[in-house]
Amino acid sequence: MMDFEQILNEVEFSTALSSGAGGQHVNKTETKVNLSWSVDESDGLLKEEKYRILRRLKHKINKKGYLQLSCSDTRSQHQNKKILINRFKEILNTAIQKPKKRKATKPTKSSIHRRLKNKSHQAQKKSLRQKPDY
Repeated sequence: MMDFEQILNEVEFSTALSSGAGGQHVNKTETKVNLSWSVDESDGLLKEEKYRILRRLKHKINKKGYLQLSCSDTRSQHQNKKILINRFKEILNTAIQKPKKRKATKPTKSSIHRRLKNKSHQAQKKSLRQKPDY
């Protein structure tokens, strides 16, 4: 089972200049927070959990196997870090969940009847379009 505290210890945070609203404040402070985490080297996950993460989050994982996220929503570095940690936790939880097995079901009698009725109606419509035989 996933140990989020251990995973959080493996995460590397870095800061950068943020874009957007903030005026001069944005130009002189690093409020954007970047998160980098190696999925393969993590000890807080089982093999099957790592496989699910690699498969489901492949668009967020670079060629070296690092999951990279960033946040620059607010003008506060501390708030951005909190938001990023919560977002990271949600992403991991959704990626790790096992998919539900599909239960095979039969179509209802009314749906079968409706399908066949529509099919015969279409066939009749098309037969009326043909040239008559003399």
